[in-house]
Amino acid sequence: MTSRRSFLAVAVGALFAPSALRTQNRQKSDVPLVDQVPPMLDHILLGCNDLQRGIDFVEEHTGVRAAFGGVHPGRGTQNALLSLGIRRYLEIIAPDPQQNASAELASMLKKLTEPRLVGWAAHPGDIQVLAADLAKAGITAEGPTPGSRKRPDGNVLHWKTLNLKNDANGLLPFFIEWSADSPHPSADAPSGCQLLRFELLTPDPGALAKTAARLMLTAPIAKGTSPQLHAVASGPKGQLDIMS
Repeated sequence: MTSRRSFLAVAVGALFAPSALRTQNRQKSDVPLVDQVPPMLDHILLGCNDLQRGIDFVEEHTGVRAAFGGVHPGRGTQNALLSLGIRRYLEIIAPDPQQNASAELASMLKKLTEPRLVGWAAHPGDIQVLAADLAKAGITAEGPTPGSRKRPDGNVLHWKTLNLKNDANGLLPFFIEWSADSPHPSADAPSGCQLLRFELLTPDPGALAKTAARLMLTAPIAKGTSPQLHAVASGPKGQLDIMS
């Protein structure tokens, strides 16, 4: 999905693992801890100015080579995908040289000097119900908006997305609901990697925690010098540690 807006994972209750506790619990093994990955995380987006460069970057660190996924018509982008486990995947997204790169995201990606996180998506279930709940709560969002992408095998994937107007400087997710007749990209993307940690870093964890609690967002929140996303994934060759 192709928005730099961040996203929400809606679940029953909110989990905010204290930074010190998470640090204490981190292990050297490649076993992910339940409090270090948002349960409703669908995928994370790694932006780069050239798709091949992004694919090479991920393979160099993990040992797994992402597969070309297709292009986003009218949005000026293309992607490559790599599975991060059951119903989770990494989307490497870059400008599509065959399209006009004037779109906001494509233009931003062209300016990147190195691959970095540009957002994440969460699957809330029925996205229409979520949209109605947010409206009732006075939370402004755009959508649901339909999207599609033609895969290299000719099949077309369909989805709907919902974007928050205020994404807390890129820390909150956009929501996605996949069409019932569209296989989840993680199902047949190259496998071998696992997401170990995904956290939201902010100078004011308390304020972000209050915002997330209002949205019933389940996600690790830690103190950082600036608003940033942080992800760690393991592969047969090593670890991919990336920031926004």
